[in-house]
Amino acid sequence: LREILGADETIEVDDHAATVGTLRETLIALGGRHAEVLARGRPVRAALNRTLVPESAGLAEGDEVGFFPPVTG
Repeated sequence: LREILGADETIEVDDHAATVGTLRETLIALGGRHAEVLARGRPVRAALNRTLVPESAGLAEGDEVGFFPPVTG
């Protein structure tokens, strides 16, 4: 997804109840390529601080979130 969206981004999330899923929704709401590659119908995995997590995982200040397509080996 980085190849499509470009360089790293910093997103401020003011909601103390924010989750990886709400962050994804925030990015989808930006429209354009974000909405395209993170759309709910697309298979996307999430990592929080480099650990795979469900979208229900809560966010804290300074967390690093990565979204990527599922990979098979």
